[in-house]
Amino acid sequence: MSTTTVECGTLPTVRPGLLQRFARSVVFRALGAIRRGRLIVTDSLGTEAFAGPAAGPEVAITVRDPAFYGKMLRGGVNAVDDAYLDGGWDCDNLTALFRLFIQSPDSTDQLSTNRWSWLSRLRERRAHLRRSNTRGGSRSNIRSHYDLGNDFFRLWLDETMAYSSGVFPTFDATLREASLEKFDRVCRKLDLQPTDHVLEIGSGWGGFAIHAATRYGCRVTTATISQEQYRVACERIEAHGLRDRVEVLCCDYRDLPGQYDKLVSIEMVEAVGDEFLDDYFRQCGRLLRPHGSFVIQAIVMPERRYPQYRRSVDFIQRHVFPGGFLPSVSAILESIGRTSDLRLSHLEDFSPHYAETLRRWRAAFLERLAEVRALGYPERFIRLWDYYLCYCEAVFAEREVGVVQIQFDKAECPADPLQIGGRAASRPLDTATTTPVPSPVSPGETRSAT
Repeated sequence: MSTTTVECGTLPTVRPGLLQRFARSVVFRALGAIRRGRLIVTDSLGTEAFAGPAAGPEVAITVRDPAFYGKMLRGGVNAVDDAYLDGGWDCDNLTALFRLFIQSPDSTDQLSTNRWSWLSRLRERRAHLRRSNTRGGSRSNIRSHYDLGNDFFRLWLDETMAYSSGVFPTFDATLREASLEKFDRVCRKLDLQPTDHVLEIGSGWGGFAIHAATRYGCRVTTATISQEQYRVACERIEAHGLRDRVEVLCCDYRDLPGQYDKLVSIEMVEAVGDEFLDDYFRQCGRLLRPHGSFVIQAIVMPERRYPQYRRSVDFIQRHVFPGGFLPSVSAILESIGRTSDLRLSHLEDFSPHYAETLRRWRAAFLERLAEVRALGYPERFIRLWDYYLCYCEAVFAEREVGVVQIQFDKAECPADPLQIGGRAASRPLDTATTTPVPSPVSPGETRSAT
């Protein structure tokens, strides 16, 4: 069973007052709606167990802050997140806890939308709207996450420095192999040729550009607005001897000039924002030549959750990716239909692979905790990242959030009418159907990190 990284203090000796007891009773009433699994809550008043009628995750939490229940009533689920970061409660298995509540939506709804939390939700929504992804806003939002420090990300990402879902060709594949398969899958779908000039929107730390230029001999122009990623991408491309084939731009997607044969965007659209989706896809269509092809890898919100998601603000938007927004697949297709002449040619969902990617990232993060601390990051930051990685693993494992690769073509793009997931017959996309997909880790199960 995986554990939290930090435990804060002991149980309080001060017993809660009347208002806190009332808040506790309201929260416990909501926990009574748990459908699957078992939750054990320990606080200064004792231990209570809540079990659903069906089997599911078994989790224990310890409440250390007597004011926790009142904060939860006033702030809903967001207050739960904040209390964890501040050491107000601990849990023996965060990923399992998130999966338990995903499997019990009635309980989650009662906790997140109670009558006392409306003001908090309104404040959070107004704060999120102020983080709009204008040119200046995008730079500020990106700095808040990707410029945390290259040394921090280097500690727990694989050697490719890929910070996006891998595609595991086999269950025992390493993270590096999963990242390379993800890059190569995109290249094969695009049928990259040495004569192609590829544009990548969202450089990361240069992993895709290095792979495409090295393995396929094409020219790559890659763009980012993160100063830290720009610097490291340039250094890595220089180290690989690729300056003649790869150009790195520090440039907003709205300002990119020219036209290209192929276009790639790997988990960058999440930083575009709801109100700018049309601008983004209009620009993607303009940047492609008439025979061009475009592959986007995107984290997507399921259609059933999308309307509510657009009106709310979640933990990741508040603490991890300010200005972040996950489109749905239909939102992407409708936006492209409104703004460009691109045509859908292929869509692939590989969400279970993201759950496994996140599990591996967290294992590496926990392994390197001493080095994270040596870099000067405080305990609250460490709790935030542990919480974030567990939360994300859970939502992908439960298919509450998905990841897809979608391919679009221009009208003059050559196509094989019998293609299945790619044009290059000599390099078929057979991984998804001929090798096992890593299943999400069951609550309480542990696997060694590769």
